[in-house]
Amino acid sequence: MYARSLGDDGATLGPLEPWQAEEFLAHMDRGREFIGRYNELPDVVRDMESSRAYLRAYAEKTATDSGRICGIRLADGTLVGAVILRTMDVAQGVAEAGCWLEPAAAGRGLVTRAVRLLIDWAIEERGIHRVEWWVASANAPSIAVARRLGMTRDGVLRESYLYRGERHDMEIWSVLAPEWRAVHGRAA
Repeated sequence: MYARSLGDDGATLGPLEPWQAEEFLAHMDRGREFIGRYNELPDVVRDMESSRAYLRAYAEKTATDSGRICGIRLADGTLVGAVILRTMDVAQGVAEAGCWLEPAAAGRGLVTRAVRLLIDWAIEERGIHRVEWWVASANAPSIAVARRLGMTRDGVLRESYLYRGERHDMEIWSVLAPEWRAVHGRAA
């Protein structure tokens, strides 16, 4: 229910809710190693309780207009990834988008299409002025998504992210509402 098409391949984007915790955990189990290369989510979502808690936290963010999670599904309905507004401050007009995907679904443009819908919603429906994309410098596929979306690399936070015992450089990319509208043919 409430799914939006991601294109001719039948993939869709729709909300993820706490009642889908079992499906979310199965998805995480299928992609745990791949997703966990740069994302701590597989370390957070380990069992049904933590899966439900994670989705419940995003349900609360949705209810308070401070974030959102949407699942990426293939044409057969299989959950293969998600896009999030990890943070969203409507008063300040700033949000941070993120994503992950199972390895079997990589390389199809699903994340780019899904994030495009999410950013468009944040800017056009919620009035967000700046959408950020934080990414480990070594995560080339995620950086490619930022480039395809027309984001600008604002800078690098050197060795700012300690993950699994290793310090990673984090890049911050962003797009501003006027830039987004210029690329996507919308008036302010």
